[in-house]
Amino acid sequence: MGRFDRHRGYLLIICALALGLVAGTNLTATAAPGRVSQFSPGAAGAGDPYFPEMGNGGYDVSHYDIRLAFDPRTKAINATTTILARATQSLSRFDLDFQGPLKISKLTVNRRDASFIRRDTQELVITPPHGLWRGSTFVVSVTYAGVPQKIDDPALGLSGWVATKDGAVALNQPIGAATYYPVNDTTDDKATYTETITVPTGLTVLANGEPGPTTKHNGRTTFRWHMNQPMASELAMLAIGKYNVTRSVTADGLRNITAIGTSIDTVAGQGKVFNKTTAQIVQWESSLYGRYPFDSTGGILADVGVHYALETQSRPVYDQRTSRVDGDLLAHELGHQWFGDSLSPVHWSDIWLNEGFATYSEWLYQEKFNGTPVEQSFADAYANEKDWSGAVADPGRDHIFDDLVYNRGAMTLRALRLKIGDRAFFHVLKQWPATYRHGNVSTQTFIRFVERLTHRDLGTFFHTWLYQPGKPKL
Repeated sequence: MGRFDRHRGYLLIICALALGLVAGTNLTATAAPGRVSQFSPGAAGAGDPYFPEMGNGGYDVSHYDIRLAFDPRTKAINATTTILARATQSLSRFDLDFQGPLKISKLTVNRRDASFIRRDTQELVITPPHGLWRGSTFVVSVTYAGVPQKIDDPALGLSGWVATKDGAVALNQPIGAATYYPVNDTTDDKATYTETITVPTGLTVLANGEPGPTTKHNGRTTFRWHMNQPMASELAMLAIGKYNVTRSVTADGLRNITAIGTSIDTVAGQGKVFNKTTAQIVQWESSLYGRYPFDSTGGILADVGVHYALETQSRPVYDQRTSRVDGDLLAHELGHQWFGDSLSPVHWSDIWLNEGFATYSEWLYQEKFNGTPVEQSFADAYANEKDWSGAVADPGRDHIFDDLVYNRGAMTLRALRLKIGDRAFFHVLKQWPATYRHGNVSTQTFIRFVERLTHRDLGTFFHTWLYQPGKPKL
């Protein structure tokens, strides 16, 4: 089906399930009298060693439908999130991640009221009226309201719903999604999304994926966005505020939507340059990494105050307070669309597969457009790296955004290129994202993939560069 047909199909499935109209689907059941219950609670975590409370077990989400109204005067939201999921075990209860002061007013499972409790800072524990059989599809609907609060982690910085002068920006990596919607917040439970966001007329809403129809009523405007490819929750985003939006298509006919906050769009033609440069880099990276993995591209330059850029799926967000918003940075965040977005890590310890490839994209950009050979970028990083004490493939929870992951990850790729040769290396750059497109990958998956592709035993090489602390010898 086409984009809008597929989107409509998801909505019809959700509505049919909520009304109990899907023939032959055993949504709920109870144990027979006298029998030991076949149902058990889903796990309260997805098993990530760095973030044991993030994510949940016992089910797999296929779609999120987020309907949210935002009031810029109070910074409050009123929202309903509807989740389409499949039970991977027979569930007596299950958890969602949902944190902060947002107050739930109604919660249903398959359109019937379900009991729930809020536990600790992360867990929303839901008990449906009846157990959910393994393999059954079910719908959860949560209605809630309040003022979302961002997360300020001492080691990892700001994430989640961040209020701005004229609205808000939601940036979820690594632990922020649950600040504004209930979610299975783990990298390896990807889902499609529809987002229907209502704001006072005069404000703009940008999100991942493709825009739907925009409607106005009684001084309010409703924006619709849908992401048709599977997306990890840490890559979902929303930007609400005053933006100048530029729309175009790339040379390959890909939709390209960029936006700059009006308070920072003060240079004549800046929006067109931002849009054109984005298109050029996506076109160039597609020649290296293969077909672009999503239906549109773009970017958002915002005054959000987080001091970083983020590779939110299909449409990265660049904070205006980032030290540089230039071709290097665009090459990095757009390179993530293949490495980190389409291919997402199984666990956060595998984040070098995101950041190493994105940093290497910067080096390739510098060589192609600025005349700085990749070998020079490698030599500079090798000479100037101050801390070689950690393991790239297991940096530790508080170090997933350290230079070790970025620079040594890119150095590993350059060393691999020297080891296997240019022909095999650039074959890896195309076949790796093509083989695991829209999936989840690990360091061990990558090692096995390269060894199969090159017919070589590279265990010692990868151990030295990825797992062994200390400065590798060249």
